[in-house]
Amino acid sequence: MPRLIVVNGPAGTGKSTLARRFAEEHPLTLNLDVDRIRDLIGGWRERPGEAGLLARAVVLAGARAHLLAGHDVIVPQLLARPEFLEQAAELAGAVGAEFHEIVLMDSRENALRRWAAREGVVTAEARADVAALYDRLLALLGSRPGARVVPSHEGQIDRTYQAVLDQLG
Repeated sequence: MPRLIVVNGPAGTGKSTLARRFAEEHPLTLNLDVDRIRDLIGGWRERPGEAGLLARAVVLAGARAHLLAGHDVIVPQLLARPEFLEQAAELAGAVGAEFHEIVLMDSRENALRRWAAREGVVTAEARADVAALYDRLLALLGSRPGARVVPSHEGQIDRTYQAVLDQLG
């Protein structure tokens, strides 16, 4: 049975890195990185909200086709609201796929530091925005009983990756 795996978590916790590795180690898995899809939409920086919604719709359409072909799909994305998660779970059910919601977590302080190190120079406003997203994600977890939280260990990608594999069974 194909799997739709959403890898959620704060910025800088390794979602994209783990999704790439998973796809490389599981032949024919499609890594549908929403941010990469969004980057393909012309003028997305001028209309980021609309472009983000379009990218998520494209991801769901691509996931549907790939799951129906009998292959796994992994979607790394920071999701601090439930709508896309609910749409993904509904899609998995509609096509007879398993749905897995993995959340990579680190402490707020560590996640912000890791994000800043990756980004380089960051403004106080950007840091506040990322901190607010962390807080929204933390609040969302209380309403997601099926989400499996995996500690994201900085500098220990193998350990984190193995923990994700363990959660997937």
